[in-house]
Amino acid sequence: MNFRAVRFDHPDAVRLNDEVQAEYAERYDDEGDMTPLDAAQFDPPHGLYLIAYDTDGRPVATGGWRSQDRNEEGYEDGDAELKRMYVVHEARGRGLARLILAALEDSAREAGRTRMVLETGVKQPEAIALYTSSGYVPVKKFGLYRFDELSRCFGKPLALPDDAAVHQKNQPGVAT
Repeated sequence: MNFRAVRFDHPDAVRLNDEVQAEYAERYDDEGDMTPLDAAQFDPPHGLYLIAYDTDGRPVATGGWRSQDRNEEGYEDGDAELKRMYVVHEARGRGLARLILAALEDSAREAGRTRMVLETGVKQPEAIALYTSSGYVPVKKFGLYRFDELSRCFGKPLALPDDAAVHQKNQPGVAT
């Protein structure tokens, strides 16, 4: 598996976004996620968009994060918002979403973000299971769907615990 950082408007990102939007539309019987997204929001150091490619060079999984700070939609200072996590049907069950999630968390942490947040829905039990098993907990709702009864919001602190930071500083070859 090969992970590549791309722009959100890269042709493979657009194709995978269209696929995930179609899945949202089917699950929720609507038009998909209407959250406004701009490709520049995912440009480092204020975000990152990743695509996983299989050994044949086919894009099979994707996800990104964008910086958020305190605003009227309920975000908090230091938030990194997870967006467009998706694995194509034929590549599911291989742990790709978990790998992308970890890479996105590391990137957001390195960019100085202090909390990863995400919004998902009750008709996405696989997503909820992934996030809760990865240390995410329910948080106050935020974003476009904060008043939607089908929406669920989760968050996870990104800062290293004090003992882990001290341990990391004492490791040879680890830059801090």
